[in-house]
Parts: sequence; structure tokens; C-alpha cells
Amino acid sequence: MLKVLALLVSLTVSAPWAGEDSRAKDVLLTPYLCEDSQNAPTVIVCPGGSYHWLDVKGEGIEVSEWLQRNGVNAFLLQYRTAGFASYFWHYRYVARGHRHPDMICDIQRTIRLIRENASEYGIDADRLGVLGFSAGGHLALSSACFSDTDYTDLKAGPSQVSLRPDFVGAIYPVVTMTEDFAHKRSRRGLLGEWGKYSDRKRKALSIERNIPQDCPPVFLVNCLDDPVVDWQNSVILDEALTVAGISHEYHQYETGRHGFGVSEIYGSKECRKWKYEFLRWLGELK
Repeated sequence: MLKVLALLVSLTVSAPWAGEDSRAKDVLLTPYLCEDSQNAPTVIVCPGGSYHWLDVKGEGIEVSEWLQRNGVNAFLLQYRTAGFASYFWHYRYVARGHRHPDMICDIQRTIRLIRENASEYGIDADRLGVLGFSAGGHLALSSACFSDTDYTDLKAGPSQVSLRPDFVGAIYPVVTMTEDFAHKRSRRGLLGEWGKYSDRKRKALSIERNIPQDCPPVFLVNCLDDPVVDWQNSVILDEALTVAGISHEYHQYETGRHGFGVSEIYGSKECRKWKYEFLRWLGELK
């Protein structure tokens, strides 16, 4: 029964808000509902890719299927990014392309869509979180930090449901846009060719500078040998959450590097423990 259900609900469809915004036509949302969906938590999965592209397979499909197998509902969000071409040709100096706030608009609209249709999906609207990897981790954290600003208010009007996720998982996340160890490719993808130079925009989208008092619980993972996103990103986030008194759990591993997702091949034996720690943490949330 579960296998048949998985086949039925894992069909990728265009996001329903695409018609409201011509730039949103490439947004895709794929549900992976578990058998006892009503009594399970639900996670929106945000793959990484430096805000230029998405690792849909390793940090998207594989993660969503893993969650589904372990009794957690998943929705894979393929949000808008700057695009592979923009990395090479810098055309966003003269054309807008995709950049902030497109990405946070997509995650907020996803939260809104799921909560407004929770009964149709057969899920609990009050157990909805976001799990993001690398730049997707920045997006997941942004959904928690900036939920008071409604980016969904287009033709559908302002949201009548909360845009704040109930929990956030950030796996080897991009965090800061201001420090020397900021991930420059993600910053450029998010802010654009001109925006990346703006001190105001950098500060406004640096997670560690914008932790709200009502920030939901955070599960944080990174590795000290990460060659892509400097390990200090997670350290300053841990410090900011601690100072703000936000409930969070931080797992720092010596080895594992970057981009391992839920793989049993990539990363290290040490870092692969994060998956089971996450399931335990999720089960303990009130």
C-alpha cells in the first residue's frame, strides 16, 4: 500500500502560484506522503546549489524518499535560483533574472499552500517544518527569521495562515552574507551582481544578525573539513541562537566535507549519524 501511495503522490507539478508571477513558472513542488500522514510531521525539503542551481537528486529526491520511508511527510521544493548560465555570463548586471526575494517568496508560498490545504493532503498543519542543505539551509533559516514579512501577497491577497515554520533543519548551511568567510557564490546568487556589493542587503539577509524572538527550534549540522561552506557559518549561527535563547541542537563533526545529504556513500561514517539524530530530535519536539 505504501509503495503505491508513494507512486501516486510523488508526481511533480508546477506550483499553483506560477500564474500569478511570470517569473515563478519554473517552481516545482513534489509531495512524498507517508502512510500515516495525519500523525506524522511534515518537512519541506530545500536542496542546495549556491542559489545558482539545485542538487535535486542528492539533496532533494533522496532526502524526501528517506523521510517518507521513516514516517515523515516530505514536500520537495524546487525553488527559483539565479540559474547555471548566470554563474558564467553575469547577465544579471543588465537583466533582473532570479534573485531575492524570489526564493523566500517560493518557500513562504509553499508553507501557505500546505497549511491552507492540510486537510486535503491529510496532514497536521501545526507540525510543518523546513529542512535545507547548504544554500537551501539559508533559505530554510530565512523562512524562520523573516516570517513576519509576507512575501506571498500577490493576487491571492495576504496570507490567512501562519508563514512561520514550526521547526527548521539546517545541514551545512550558508549563514552569513557579511563576514570574511561568507560563501560568495551563494551571496551573488541571492543578491545579484549589483546587490552583492550592498552592505545594507548583506546585513539584512545574514541569518546570524536577524534571529527573531519567536524563532522556531533549529537543528544544525556541519563538518569542520567542509571545503565549500566555511564551518564558521554554523558556529556563528549556534552562538546567535544561544544568545537569543532559541531552542536548538548543534552537531559539529570532524569529517564529512560537504554535500553528503542522506547518502550512505558520501561524507563519512561520523557525519552520517546526523540523519538519526534528526529523526530523534524531530520525535522529541513538543
